[in-house]
Amino acid sequence: MHRRQFIRTSMTAAAGIGQLSAGSAMEKPKPTLPDPQPGNLPRWRGFNLLEKFVAGTSGPVPEGPYHERDFEWIANWGFNFVRLPMSYRCWAPGDPVRWTELNERVLKEVDRAVKYGRRHGVHTNLNLHRIPGYCVNPPAEPLNLWTDERALEAAVFHWKHLAERYKGRPNREVSFDLINEPANVDEASYVRVIKALVDAIRSVDPDRLIIADGLQYGTQPVYGLTGMNLGQSTRGYMPMNVSHYQASWVPMSSEWPAPAWPTNWMNVTWNANTLRSFAIEPWRKLQEKGVGVHVGEWGCFNRTPHDVALRWMEDQLKLWKEAGWGWSLWNFRGEFGVLNSGRKDVAYQEYKGQQLDEKMLALLQTY
Repeated sequence: MHRRQFIRTSMTAAAGIGQLSAGSAMEKPKPTLPDPQPGNLPRWRGFNLLEKFVAGTSGPVPEGPYHERDFEWIANWGFNFVRLPMSYRCWAPGDPVRWTELNERVLKEVDRAVKYGRRHGVHTNLNLHRIPGYCVNPPAEPLNLWTDERALEAAVFHWKHLAERYKGRPNREVSFDLINEPANVDEASYVRVIKALVDAIRSVDPDRLIIADGLQYGTQPVYGLTGMNLGQSTRGYMPMNVSHYQASWVPMSSEWPAPAWPTNWMNVTWNANTLRSFAIEPWRKLQEKGVGVHVGEWGCFNRTPHDVALRWMEDQLKLWKEAGWGWSLWNFRGEFGVLNSGRKDVAYQEYKGQQLDEKMLALLQTY
C-alpha cells in the first residue's frame, strides 16, 4: 500500500508489554464525546479510515463508502475518534479546469460517515490528504497550492463547500483538518494558505473547530498560526527505522538492519527520553501559547518485529498520555493497524471475519 514516499520525521520508545487475556477485544462502554476547544483539544483516541485516501484505485485502500461496522467496533472497543484522510479527487476531477465540479454521490458517502460517528459516539475529523495544489504523495498536483492563486481558489472552494455541508453539526461530532503534512514550504507561505482556508470556513460556520498540521510533514509546530484559534496536529513516526522498516515507499528502507527498541538512528540513540526531547517538548511549548495538540497519525509498518513495534508503541503512548494528547493510529485495517495487518509473527484472533491483533488492541486500550 503506497501510503506515502516522504516521511522524514516521527518518534520511538520502549517498555514491556504483558500477555493479554482472551477478553482483550471485549466491548467497552461507549465514551461520552467531549466538547472540544482549539486551545485544549480532548484526548481523543482512535484510528485513520482510508476509504477515500486515494481515488480510483483497485488496491488495498479502494475508493468506496465507509463501513459503519468500523465506527461501531471502534466505539465498542473504547475509542472515540476517527480521522478521514481524503483525496478531493474522489469527488472532483484532478483537472484544474474542472476542480469545482462535485460528485454528490461520493460526498454523500462522507455525510454518512459523519452520521455513523454521531450514531456510535465517535468524533469524525475530516482531512484533505490531497487538496487542489498539494499532496505529500505522488503524483504531484498540476498546480502549486503555495504559489498559484488558481489552486488556492480551488482549495478554498472545497473547504467552503464542506463547511456548508456540516454547518450546525456540533464540534464534539465533527472537525476539519485542513491540509495533510505540508512539506517543502516556508512558514509564511503556509500561514497565508491556512488563513485563506480558515477565513472561507468561518465565513460559513464561524465556530467550526479547525486543526492545522505542523510543518515538515506534521512534525514542527507552526507559531505563525497561534493567533487563528486553531488546534495543531503532530505525528508519531520517529525514528523511521522502527516505524517504516522495509516500507517500499521509503528509500533504502529495505537495506536497513532489523530494528530493535531502543535503537540507534542517524547517529542518535533513540529511547523514551529521546522521543520526549524531539517530539514532545517542542509541542509543549506550543501548548503554552494556548494551542491544543493532537497526534493525527502514527504507527508501525508490519515488517518491524511485533515485539519491537509494541515496545516502541507503548513508549509513545505513555508520553502522549503524560502530555494529555490524543492520537489516531494509521490505520484501523491494514499494514499498520489492529485488523488484517498481515504480520507474519502474530497469532491473530478471528473477529467477525477479520484477523485481530489482540496484543496491539489491548495496548491501545490501556493508554
